[in-house]
Amino acid sequence: MKPTRLGLLGCGTVGGGVIQLLRANAEYLAQTVGAPLEVARVLVRDPAKERVPELDRALVTTDPEAVLGDASIDVFVEVMGGVDPARGYVERAMRAGRSVVTANKMLLALHGPALLDLAVEKGVDLAFEGSVGGGIPVIRVLRDALASDWVIRLEGIVNGTCNYMLTRMREAGLGFDEAVREAQAKGYAEADPGLDVDGHDAAHKLVVLAILAFGARVDAARVPTEGIRAVAPIDHRFAERFGFTIKHLAIGRDHGDAIELRVHPALVPRDTPLANVNGVLNAIALEGRALGPCLLSGRGAGDMPTAVSVVADVLDVARARRSGFAGTATRAIQMQKRPLLPLGDARARYYLHFLVHDRPGVLARLAGALGDAGVSIEQMVQEGGGGSSGVPVDIVLLTHEARERDLTRALDVIAHSGVAAAPPRLIRIQE
Repeated sequence: MKPTRLGLLGCGTVGGGVIQLLRANAEYLAQTVGAPLEVARVLVRDPAKERVPELDRALVTTDPEAVLGDASIDVFVEVMGGVDPARGYVERAMRAGRSVVTANKMLLALHGPALLDLAVEKGVDLAFEGSVGGGIPVIRVLRDALASDWVIRLEGIVNGTCNYMLTRMREAGLGFDEAVREAQAKGYAEADPGLDVDGHDAAHKLVVLAILAFGARVDAARVPTEGIRAVAPIDHRFAERFGFTIKHLAIGRDHGDAIELRVHPALVPRDTPLANVNGVLNAIALEGRALGPCLLSGRGAGDMPTAVSVVADVLDVARARRSGFAGTATRAIQMQKRPLLPLGDARARYYLHFLVHDRPGVLARLAGALGDAGVSIEQMVQEGGGGSSGVPVDIVLLTHEARERDLTRALDVIAHSGVAAAPPRLIRIQE
């Protein structure tokens, strides 16, 4: 029985997990595909780096031509990450008539539609379950299980680093810097955590989800993106007081004439499923027009969870190739350019934190600026002070639903009014 030969582009954490899973489940996988899955070549940058013991060192090379130029390879598995040279390797493989499995969310966020177009043109598959949510099968659910429905909204905790840090900030009262150091010590954050904590990783994943959920070709640079650097322990304390938990969310809405995409911290009601997804776990809440709400949750990163998704894609494309139906799943992905709703037009309730000088008339100035912009106050709490000490005090407001453009106009007035001792901070309330 002729095996299906695989070419691995990269063999770091995820690639090592793929090697381990292919070896551990070799007999079962062969029965599923109808032929053995055989790793033919493995491209790496550093041949001296320690790898999983299951890897046959004789297959390892640093020469891209030795892998991409091997005509015996049937399916390429890209797990090297980044855009270059991964993009060129993936394009070359598909132009040669080979299907590709990738877990590269950055590549897909920046060039996914063009790569999918190329896959359709060449009659091959581009499979990417591992790119979002690790072992959570959200791509397969959107592409296959919900193919008969239309997704109208999604909300996801899709970055384990942010979720772990916010969990520890809430539970242990850690500041941002302390939470980063703890996450790094446990291996949950990179030495440079910016891609995660500034929201860019979540934004890349949201763009990938939007391709399937909303059929949208999206410029990733246009997605409003905020990280968690500005979230302080006091915000967790006030959130708890009002019945909320702070989570870092990737949010999508289909408004028909436009789609709304945004990534930022949000106050989530404490009794909702997303509020109770803690640590490094990920979760994605979907709502279909016919299905209604659905929640997918699990381990969103790591070698074996992501490897499960990658190898599942390998099974799909290998079966399709052997059956003569290569490219069928990819051709089913329909995309079009869709306008993005400007963030200023989005509507929400808001948590507002002000550090103000403790002087008479301050509350009136805050309420007046908000009222002039058409933003009404639902609740207000002041901590500290007592009249006219001049020592800055904390004031937190919850608003009724308002348009973001109106709110930011009011905050700008407040910031320049002389009553604020620090820039106002807003966190959107997600309900």
